[in-house]
Amino acid sequence: MRDFPKVWFLRHGETEWNAAGRVQGQLESDLTERGRAQAQSQAAIMAPILATLRPPCLVSPLRRAQDTAQIALQGQGFVTDARLAEVQAGAFQGLTRAEIAARYPEVPALAMSNLDLFCSAPEGEGYAALHGRVLSVLQALEVPTVLVAHGLWGQVLRGIICGLDYAEMADLPNEQGCVYELFQGQERVLHQPEA
Repeated sequence: MRDFPKVWFLRHGETEWNAAGRVQGQLESDLTERGRAQAQSQAAIMAPILATLRPPCLVSPLRRAQDTAQIALQGQGFVTDARLAEVQAGAFQGLTRAEIAARYPEVPALAMSNLDLFCSAPEGEGYAALHGRVLSVLQALEVPTVLVAHGLWGQVLRGIICGLDYAEMADLPNEQGCVYELFQGQERVLHQPEA
């Protein structure tokens, strides 16, 4: 673990496939109404940060992250960075856990964490490549930065910054509608203030 500049990490809002329990990976699925509301909650959290600090913002090229960024960043410009795309989950993309268990009986789909499942997919990217992509983003940061990306991408990011091992990283919760503030090896989860 080394010190990186402060990061505000936003996971995209809920998508149709999140709601249906489908593996998205790098396939596309639109935000639900709930997902758009979660991005609005992130906008409320980010408003004072964006107004006072005007940090650079990097966003995954996948549509669900782009749509979340448009709402949550309230028009502040951002740069699309392909390294922020979710892990490529190969043959599992588009399938539910039950479908994976039926088609790939050798994979214990019902017992694995999402990180285990996505990274073990046949023809997928795998954990080492995902970790390398996330680390390359972190190592390139020079100032406090906003990152808008995906759940598993974010688990690896948070794990690297907080010095977690793989099992701890895989156990991290994946909230939507919040902002993860990461600095000096610590994580703070920011929620929208109560009205």
